[in-house]
Amino acid sequence: QVHLVESGGGLVQAGGSLRLSCAASGRAFSRYATGWFRQAPGKEREFVARISGGGGRTSYADSVNGRFTISRDNADNTVYLQMSSLKPEDTAVYYCAASNYYSRQRDEYLYWGQGTQVTVSS
Repeated sequence: QVHLVESGGGLVQAGGSLRLSCAASGRAFSRYATGWFRQAPGKEREFVARISGGGGRTSYADSVNGRFTISRDNADNTVYLQMSSLKPEDTAVYYCAASNYYSRQRDEYLYWGQGTQVTVSS
């Protein structure tokens, strides 16, 4: 019911910034909370950030809190992840996902994008 496509990944030096975008299909996008997750080689997919359907509530993993900002523009059906002060340990494939709940848990997200690679060099 919801199709998500991430973009904006790439190679960036440590300390730099990158902005990821997640474009969603449909007019009902604002009904869904959205999260960003990431997965590095050999590691499980982990929660990064979440935002409520209307954008009024957000939360972050401790590892990115203060450096990343999640936002959404429901008029454009787009969710963003602004990443600053990037570290090599931020290197991962980043996924956006949509949920009926404002959640940190992977199994509560119904729809997932294909992912976009973020590589942070030292």
